[in-house]
Amino acid sequence: MLVLDWQVPDLSGPEVLRWVREKLPKTIPVLFITSRSGEDDIVEGLAAGADDYMIKPIRRSELVARVQALLRRAYPIQNSSEQIVFNDYLFETRSGRLTLAGKPIEITQKEFDLALLFFRNLGRPLSRAYILEAVWSRDVDIPSRTMDTHVSRVRSKLQLRPENGYRLAPVYSYGYRLEQLTG
Repeated sequence: MLVLDWQVPDLSGPEVLRWVREKLPKTIPVLFITSRSGEDDIVEGLAAGADDYMIKPIRRSELVARVQALLRRAYPIQNSSEQIVFNDYLFETRSGRLTLAGKPIEITQKEFDLALLFFRNLGRPLSRAYILEAVWSRDVDIPSRTMDTHVSRVRSKLQLRPENGYRLAPVYSYGYRLEQLTG
């Protein structure tokens, strides 16, 4: 996906976009972000091949929603019921279901998102700020205990304990890390 601004060095955004549409695959979604809010500017950007157009100042939640919508339309195969497996854990991303050794785990959507974030970043320390942005993107002013409570629930529900081969550990003054222990 490309995100373009109208003001780029040496060329205008629409000129860059016309080049992109001639030289690169047609399926690449393009989002124009600009401070130009006139109807003629919007029409020119869309006519040059933009799939969407946002006017500055940008609202973060709206940007995320528009990017997700463009990616869904451009790459529908990747949005089918994706199953991601980590040993005995099976994450079904479309339905938000999680199983451990074939047994379903009762889990909220936030807990599912948090668990999947940890597994996708196995062994990496994740900062509290990164976790907040990734899981609570629209509500970054949540109390710090909310994250800790969710992490504790994920640890408990997924049985992320050393005797099961995993440790979900705090990283002092930083965040959390899910570690896979070798047996």
